[in-house]
Amino acid sequence: MDNKKLLGKRIKEIRKFKGFTQEQLSEMIDIETSSLSGIESGRFFPSLHVLDKIASVLDVELIEFFRFSSVNIPKDLDKEILSIIDKQDEKNKQIIYKFLVAAFSVIG
Repeated sequence: MDNKKLLGKRIKEIRKFKGFTQEQLSEMIDIETSSLSGIESGRFFPSLHVLDKIASVLDVELIEFFRFSSVNIPKDLDKEILSIIDKQDEKNKQIIYKFLVAAFSVIG
């Protein structure tokens, strides 16, 4: 299963566990229900801003969305990570930072 589908599946699992419908969650994060459906079905990735809003409403750390086992790791991991970060605006870099701090506090 590809990463978009795994991420979408995980968001859906958490949403359902927290007792929200797609309509309720999409209204609370200010996106169309069809957009949330697309995220949950793995048709596309959410932006970091939307992902952060979903985490906030569902009251979970961002890391929870990525607790799945099948992730494709690129050969030049350091370069790929830096490339992804370099492409982000300041707001997304802050979200990435919060995510990394939370992730490393969990794994030590």
